[in-house]
Amino acid sequence: MDAAILSILPPRDGLPLEPSSLSQIRNVAILGSTGSIGRAALDVLSHHSDSLRLVAISCSKQLELLEQQVSAFKPQYAFALDSYSHEVRKWAQKYQADDGITRRSDSHENLLRLMESQEVDTVVAAIVGIAGLDSALAAARTGKRLALANKESLVVSGALMIQAARASGAEILPVDSEHSAIFQALQAGTHPKQVKRVILTASGGPLRDWPLDQLSTATVENALSHPTWKMGRKITVDSATMMNKALEVIEAKWLFDLTLDQICVVVHPQSIIHSMVEFCDGSVIAQMSPPDMRLPIQYALTYPERLPGPIPCMDWTQTMQLDWKPADLERYPALELGFEVVQKSGSCGAVLNAANEAAVQLFLDQKIKLTDITNICRDVLNHHNYSANPTLQELKDLDQWGRNEVHRWTLSQC
Repeated sequence: MDAAILSILPPRDGLPLEPSSLSQIRNVAILGSTGSIGRAALDVLSHHSDSLRLVAISCSKQLELLEQQVSAFKPQYAFALDSYSHEVRKWAQKYQADDGITRRSDSHENLLRLMESQEVDTVVAAIVGIAGLDSALAAARTGKRLALANKESLVVSGALMIQAARASGAEILPVDSEHSAIFQALQAGTHPKQVKRVILTASGGPLRDWPLDQLSTATVENALSHPTWKMGRKITVDSATMMNKALEVIEAKWLFDLTLDQICVVVHPQSIIHSMVEFCDGSVIAQMSPPDMRLPIQYALTYPERLPGPIPCMDWTQTMQLDWKPADLERYPALELGFEVVQKSGSCGAVLNAANEAAVQLFLDQKIKLTDITNICRDVLNHHNYSANPTLQELKDLDQWGRNEVHRWTLSQC
């Protein structure tokens, strides 16, 4: 096994720095700054303003919050990228002349040009879904540090993303708490061949204790009531179906160059153990911390250094019990789809991601049941025109095809 992420990262040399600042200032763009990951990233930057300089932020529709962030952080650039929104167009027209500090734009092309420029060296990719693919790929192609929260980028175009990073010398560092935990634990080994398997932990979501025969009755409110994490609506629904873990299984395959039998998933309700790595000698290294996304975000931004930050520490004066159990594929059939995609690769990730995004939106719009999501995804995945080595354009075409198929499926059930 040749762990992809380890081959992308440069070797660390020299003595560690004092835990107060980085050796050089990083110029950071936070894409998706109004989402939960983006807001957490801004909080991290506010605690390390001496070494993390905010250059650009972006949102889709939350213009009021974006302007609050502009006022508070004064980046050079702010982007609103919902091209179908009348409000976004009005916002862009209002700020055609910049205010002397921040230039506003609704142009996706301008954002991509910034990703390709030397004004930014570190990109937090936190745009949800396929919408974040082009900007993440641009950062990988131009040799930047990519703090990757947009797991869909690797799910859809894993081979292309890893190839681009290797060709340019880009660093891909995971922001998902599970993959950050794996990355941290892998540093206990000296060679990828020493890794026997990785164990991804899952909270089990807000419905983990519901009777199986009642899952089809779950409402949007039920699915959004996550017990340990505060996340966006789409990813919280993914947690309820465990599609988020299916996508993380695929992401782990690409980040760490894993085979199917090297990936295991367990349900860990406390969300304290974020993932584990089992080595060939039987040792298991776990990364543990309170469930707070600011820790993996900060680690991705400051690696290889560890700095004090805004993250709460474990309270070792309190009694705590940590539990885990194997993931139940009858309760979480979406997880099985993730393992199937790891085995087949090619175009499967793009189709699964597209079908899931479209189906989750239908559920949030109260047009289908929660349990319909996985059934729809399986049907679309099984009937797509499989390609073993798709181009980027083929992946985008399949993404659109998958979404269209979901809506056709829904109409056929009416």
